[in-house]
Amino acid sequence: MIAMRTPLVELDGDEMTRVIWQLVKDQLIAPFVDLRTEYYDLGLENRERTADQVTVDAANAILRLGVGVKCATITPNADRVAEYGLSQMWKSPNGTIRAILDGTVFRAPILVRGIEPLIPTWTSPITIARHAYGDIYRNVELRTAAGEKAELVVTARDGAERRVTIHEFDGDGIVQGVHNTDASIAAFAHSCFAYALDTGQDIWFGAKDTISKTYDHRFKDIFAEVFAQYRERFAESGISYSYTLIDDAVARVVRSSGGFIWACKNYDGDVMSDMVATAFGSLGMMSSVLVSPTGAWEYEAAHGTVTRHFYKHRAGEPTSTNSVATIFAWTGALAKRGELDSLPELTAFAHSLEAAVKDTIAAGELTGDLFGLSTLGAKRKLGTQEFIAAIASRLA
Repeated sequence: MIAMRTPLVELDGDEMTRVIWQLVKDQLIAPFVDLRTEYYDLGLENRERTADQVTVDAANAILRLGVGVKCATITPNADRVAEYGLSQMWKSPNGTIRAILDGTVFRAPILVRGIEPLIPTWTSPITIARHAYGDIYRNVELRTAAGEKAELVVTARDGAERRVTIHEFDGDGIVQGVHNTDASIAAFAHSCFAYALDTGQDIWFGAKDTISKTYDHRFKDIFAEVFAQYRERFAESGISYSYTLIDDAVARVVRSSGGFIWACKNYDGDVMSDMVATAFGSLGMMSSVLVSPTGAWEYEAAHGTVTRHFYKHRAGEPTSTNSVATIFAWTGALAKRGELDSLPELTAFAHSLEAAVKDTIAAGELTGDLFGLSTLGAKRKLGTQEFIAAIASRLA
């Protein structure tokens, strides 16, 4: 039994992933690790009971203890408010945690034999680094009518105004305002460069500074300024940083063999992470970690709560749900905890569990989604619990 020194911050979640969460703990971790966690229930019912204070408390605990592991959670829409009897449409827990950690999201595909990328040259993972602040995710927007004029106005502390005309509308239209901050962009850059050093990967960043000569150009300039602090360490590590226009970056990515970090602005990262996940196989095979510039790490699955499977599970019907990304959230957190606490046996266990997952899939023992993707000749579809049991057998 492997002993832990410092607890992980454990953030429980919702629906089918909550069911899988407990199976993973009971069958894949508890028999081998004397698991220590500081537990926070981010299930929707408890967020309602605590007026979402539990999410804030969990994020602060990650800052305090350094490593967290999070189950997928629900961000409620109007239908969910009615289904769960909520007092309001609570915000995304991920958004709250990202804001408190000032973190950058890094997502990378999990490569296994038999699940082949749609782009044959992609032989190594492509890690998407997404800036998790600003742009259209913090926008304001209005519909406009014919004859109206939209202006961008900035008011100084002394009341002085700067204003530019956005558009004078001959017909009905729409207008949107977005923002970002130098501090958030710099934190994004620091997280990207630190993560590149931690993983030994080159890093690319792309924006559209030729068109957006102030907004996107500011990203480019801040990245260059921050990189000056990392240049020598990059040279010593044999890795590189390069900036290019976002459209050129896309072309380079498609022609590449993978094995690098692709840093993206918020919207670009949102879109490109799904593109990369799909091209490599599935969101169920995508790891995700939120890294703060102060050195806190939060691991989670890249996908949602698998609602359709949960309704079947609740009705007593069989399910075949992919648990790989959830397992890799746990292994990522355990490996990082072992690294930070100088417990090589804990890190080695995490890597052994990952190997057991990959070996199970390579042997043709697959969940339903992977069964449809696998190119293996001999394969069989397993249920949710059967798949985890097959991994446990190999791990033992």
